[in-house]
Amino acid sequence: MLVLPPALSAETAQAWVKAGDVAAVIATLPAGGEVAAMDRLRTLCATVQEAGAAFLVEDRPDVASAVKADGVHVASANGFARAIAAIKPQGIVGAGMDSRHDTMEAGEAGADYVLFGDLDGSGELAAVTDLVSWWAEVFEVPCVGVATTLEDARELAAAGADFVALAALPSGTDGSALIAAVDRVLAETEPRS
Repeated sequence: MLVLPPALSAETAQAWVKAGDVAAVIATLPAGGEVAAMDRLRTLCATVQEAGAAFLVEDRPDVASAVKADGVHVASANGFARAIAAIKPQGIVGAGMDSRHDTMEAGEAGADYVLFGDLDGSGELAAVTDLVSWWAEVFEVPCVGVATTLEDARELAAAGADFVALAALPSGTDGSALIAAVDRVLAETEPRS
């Protein structure tokens, strides 16, 4: 899984998706005028889908529907309830809540995945790893941990993350190289029991 920066070009997004086994990307509405931003997001969505990954829009079910995205990623309980009503059952709804309680409620209410960590990759790895371990031991809904480095990804996979979301990727081919390296590490890493 990848967290795409708002100004990412469609060409770079395509290269990143093809660099590894990327199941989905999370994108935000780019800055700029609403029409131009929607056009950019629509192009990015189509490119990512053609490359073989699901395209999720952060916090905006209305935008997700408008650009024909596969779903939405939300980070609040209120946003989650609105997303479930607008997107399900046709689309994907992922949840990245701040509290264990809200995350459990999202899982019970039909989240397709739960995500631990900040989408910009600024969260503390130890806290994210702790949440991933807790979730993986108790719940069936797939969990995602946010990583920014190869070692972060290895640690999250060992903690039991079903998926790792790479955030704050370096630009261009450096991003592709990191994605490919993480893909190899995830294939080799066994979760701790």
